[in-house]
Amino acid sequence: MSDTLTIPRDMLPRDGRFGSGPSRVRDAQLQALVAAQPGVLGTSHRQPPVKNLVRSIRDGLAAFYGLPDGYEVILGNGGATTFWDAASFSLVERRAQHCAFGEFGSKFAAATTAAPFLEPSVVRTAEPGDVALPEPQDGIDVYAWPHNETSTGAMAPVVRVPGDALTVIDGTSAAGGLALDPTQADVYYFSPQKSFGSDGGLWFALVSPAAIERIERIGSSDRWIPATLDLTAALANSRQDQTLNTPAVATLVMMNAQLEWLNGEGGMSFATARTSESARRIYRWADDSSFAETFVTTHSNRSSVVATVDLSSPVDSAQLRSGLKANGVVDIDPYRKLGRNQIRVGMFPAVDPDDVSALTDCIDWLVERLVT
Repeated sequence: MSDTLTIPRDMLPRDGRFGSGPSRVRDAQLQALVAAQPGVLGTSHRQPPVKNLVRSIRDGLAAFYGLPDGYEVILGNGGATTFWDAASFSLVERRAQHCAFGEFGSKFAAATTAAPFLEPSVVRTAEPGDVALPEPQDGIDVYAWPHNETSTGAMAPVVRVPGDALTVIDGTSAAGGLALDPTQADVYYFSPQKSFGSDGGLWFALVSPAAIERIERIGSSDRWIPATLDLTAALANSRQDQTLNTPAVATLVMMNAQLEWLNGEGGMSFATARTSESARRIYRWADDSSFAETFVTTHSNRSSVVATVDLSSPVDSAQLRSGLKANGVVDIDPYRKLGRNQIRVGMFPAVDPDDVSALTDCIDWLVERLVT
């Protein structure tokens, strides 16, 4: 049985966590939590200790992305799923076009399509493992797609669609790990539980002047918008370094610590170099393997933060993952709805590329003993 195989200790990753979200949390982030007691934890989010923390995160994100003049960092309660509903109310005027090539792009499309005050959305699709790209079309005022599809490990370019419509990008599993020119998007939104090594329950968005104008215009119209989904409220509160309702303060502490680390090491160039090196190692391994094959076949679409790899018979993903788990190497489960014999590996900046190499060595070691 696989769980009786003990991988030599010197082969194991120093940290065996490879989750695609929530992602690996660094020890320094936990130390930041300890340091936040009692000055920040347990303090009202309307008071300076927490407001200063929010200001530090907003400034840190602006620095990481080199935000142009007029762009702002806003945040709110709830994760990216909540933001889809908020965007349906506060960003789409009449009709959206979505690119859906996996689970998460499809969910945002479903949200705008179901909104009774909007026209039916246009949804451009591609098979899992490929990407769909937007196409200019009359009557569209929002173009939306994921920068990185977490479910499949496919990444798409972020290039503004010409015209007056807003370009709205889901950056949840991409933000902090993939390169971005922020001028190519009007809204780039994400949750902090991936590259930023924090917990869910909050959303952040980089918004352009055009997006701010749209938010304010729809907010002043006669459209009814629930207070918790009203982006004018999020904008106003963010400018005061707070959220509409009480946020998860511990989440803010961990995210701020991660941003300080990333920016201190060189910002986006450091983060993307690290994830790109991890990706280079795992894709080279898969390309050279006799039993593994990268699920995303187009090289330019292969994600640098989430790698999905098909396994061929007689290698069984469940058995392999069981053997790895018994040795402390965890969270490489495939996305459940794909239903394929796969592994999925998170390679966010907190993951050392040497740990990725150790993971592939451990897989080879186990397969050699499991398959006879």
